[in-house]
Amino acid sequence: MSAPAQTSRFARLLDVKNDMSSESRRALLREVTDVFAEHDNDAAKVAKLDRVLSTVVADFSREIRAELAAKIGPSKVALGNTAEKLALDDIDVARPILEHSTALSESHLLAVISQKTQEHLLAVTRRTDISETISHALVEKGDDRVVVSLLENTQAKIAPKTYETVTELAQNRPVLYAPFVRREDVPLELLNDVYLEVEASLRREILARYDSVSPEELDAALEKSRAKLLRAYRRPQMEAARIKARIEEFRQKGEFAPPLLVKLLREGEGSRALFIGAFAALTDVDEALTEKVVDSGDIDALALLCRGADFDRAVFVSLAIALVGSERRMSKVEEFGALYQNVPVSAAQRAVRFWKVRSGSAAA
Repeated sequence: MSAPAQTSRFARLLDVKNDMSSESRRALLREVTDVFAEHDNDAAKVAKLDRVLSTVVADFSREIRAELAAKIGPSKVALGNTAEKLALDDIDVARPILEHSTALSESHLLAVISQKTQEHLLAVTRRTDISETISHALVEKGDDRVVVSLLENTQAKIAPKTYETVTELAQNRPVLYAPFVRREDVPLELLNDVYLEVEASLRREILARYDSVSPEELDAALEKSRAKLLRAYRRPQMEAARIKARIEEFRQKGEFAPPLLVKLLREGEGSRALFIGAFAALTDVDEALTEKVVDSGDIDALALLCRGADFDRAVFVSLAIALVGSERRMSKVEEFGALYQNVPVSAAQRAVRFWKVRSGSAAA
């Protein structure tokens, strides 16, 4: 195409505010956008076209703006000014720009996230170049659909601090758990944090992750996880000392073994604190965790702890039956036994390592 012809097109486009009919505008728009492919390597001409389009784009009808956005979105031509204006348009116009345009800067995407609708944010989550900064903004501003879509985008970069935010949000928005657990780059220590909160199928996926990582990766995750042990149920110092003394008595008598837990649990509320302390000591995990498992009646987690500590199957079944209530006991014996056998020992031991209390941590 000759330079005069190209100049003529630009000049005609600049006159769009005058008396041109909608049909004429559409014809000219199609003619101008066809120039994209011809000049995608000519920076000067692309810059001029961008200046022209960004000046007049607001004067086009919504239908024509949508048509223009559909062409600019997947194009590699650097029409940044025009793309930025279209990105802030109604979602039917903005969507192809937000999903595909490489002309949008990170700062402009952040502006869209802070100013526009959840539909705009949803479109941003489908990009292939999502940075950690953009991900964090989407998690902070987005609804469930937005966060789920972001987590399901395997090309999105997500920082550990953003994953931590997701774990906090998921406590009240459980729909986030599945895509969170299924992302390959979620830190192992955060998977451990949500283990007790998710359903059985997701727990199995977490255990599979534990079993597939190298010892070095597991050790690195453990170092991070140990600093986050729950402390919410720390017992008063006097009661803790009493429990410790009773446990030592059991040791001296040769009675401190898993069957003792069944006896203590059956004694009722009066021995509850001692049961929690003894269970924590025998499984070598934090008391806060054992108390949470017991209070919730979480049989899957109970099986994991018992299996990881190599308790006898009969001890686990007895504990599980005592926790579920008398109306369900007889019907659950075989089910609990099968559940215990189905927990892989190696996976349970790896999972429980996250909950181990390292030397001196109780005083932290």
